[in-house]
Amino acid sequence: MAERLGPVASAALHREQPLPALLATERSASSGDDPCGVLVRLFTLGRPVPASALAGALPSLGVDGAVALGLVRLGGARAGFASGPAAASEREVTATCDLRPYGDDAHDWWVASDLSELAVGGPLRPDHVLGIGGASTTLASWTVRRPVDRALDLGTGCGVQALHLTGHVGAVVATDISERALAYAAFNLALAASERAGAVPPLELLAGDLLDPVAAQRFSLVVSNPPFVITPRDESLPLYEYRDGGRAGDALVRSLVRQVGAVLEPGGIAQFLGNWEVPAGRTWRDVWDDWLEEQARDGVALDAWVVQRESQDPAEYAELWARDGGAQPGSETHSQMYAAWLRDFASRDVERVGFGVVTLQRPATDRPTWRSLDEAHGPVAAPMGPAVDAGLRARTWLAEHSDDDVLDVAWSCAPDVTEERHGRPGAEDPSVILVRQGGGLGRVVRAGTVLAAYLGVAEGELTARAALDAIAAVLGLDPERVRGETVPQLRELVADGLLV
Repeated sequence: MAERLGPVASAALHREQPLPALLATERSASSGDDPCGVLVRLFTLGRPVPASALAGALPSLGVDGAVALGLVRLGGARAGFASGPAAASEREVTATCDLRPYGDDAHDWWVASDLSELAVGGPLRPDHVLGIGGASTTLASWTVRRPVDRALDLGTGCGVQALHLTGHVGAVVATDISERALAYAAFNLALAASERAGAVPPLELLAGDLLDPVAAQRFSLVVSNPPFVITPRDESLPLYEYRDGGRAGDALVRSLVRQVGAVLEPGGIAQFLGNWEVPAGRTWRDVWDDWLEEQARDGVALDAWVVQRESQDPAEYAELWARDGGAQPGSETHSQMYAAWLRDFASRDVERVGFGVVTLQRPATDRPTWRSLDEAHGPVAAPMGPAVDAGLRARTWLAEHSDDDVLDVAWSCAPDVTEERHGRPGAEDPSVILVRQGGGLGRVVRAGTVLAAYLGVAEGELTARAALDAIAAVLGLDPERVRGETVPQLRELVADGLLV
């Protein structure tokens, strides 16, 4: 699709500007020799195409097959063509859904969902089923892909996460409160099964709110792109099932944090996206500390790794979501929605709204839980799943081992770690030494003389204890003090994957 549209039209389409793509596929509307252009125009841009052009684009399925599947509907004859039997092939065909190719390194799928607001050209229906978006691809990228027996896709939508799970899970359960979403998920998973000759693992689709349909079940992995959007409880506002969980503020994400441990097997992992409100006078870490204390007190104690990716003030957040769904900025509807969001946040004294990725782990053994509350606003590794998996293992190892254990390991700098030295022109020594991670969360650590010297010799041969004692001797420092000051830094570097 990108090659067919070209870089300009593709980039514009990602910005939800369809005109360049419409012009790039204009000839497809009357041509039978441009299958990709016909399908983009029909299923992505939502424009009608001649039945003959679609027949050429889908030579196996045909127009009748696409109609039978409910993917398109036939309209009247195109203007300028004769009527009668000979004109049947020149009737116009209109898409009933968005249909597009999607995949990862190992799979190629087709994913159907409702037509976007870009194609509809107006407000969406309340039970709109969202297709592949930034949130769904983010979650897919961050998901740990360990082979497991059973996994849960909570709030499956059109089934994107469930499709990914079929590649490394023995059996999948997918839930949603929306019957329309479950129908799309069933279609997409059936389509994937037909293309892979039945190789898709067993999958069960259940209707219900959050964890209610699976309260008595246990899973090794839970993934969720839930309806986390903070939405005012205002009768004048349209509510969309795909983004509103029927709860005030950030209560949905908070309840998921509190309850998800009950369906995790020991050693099991839950990963989901979320928004959280930060009241005036508090930080987002304060909010999460409260949530996790509440979770440990009321439920199963879990390890927690929360990475805040974005932070917006109430006006920014309101502008984003008032525009979502098709309300045009400047319209009366948009202004009403904008004002409702601002009043709702003001009623709770909300100063910021955070967005990020949450990874919770149920300990496999009886040990103290660990907690990492990090920020990463810039680019990260793609996919992030391997880095998250390594980070979970590293943090779990650190929770189970003492500072002496850390000192007795011969650590190595990870292959993606580089060092930068900055100094005044003509200065003999650098004034700033930065250690930069190329993958993972892209961590940048400011290193002092001792830490920089240690990283320079961390090649998997000397234990940290031996290396630090040698550095202390060279610098004329007390070895015990050097070890005590450096071990906390080593723990952070191990947790984030700079030391392995």
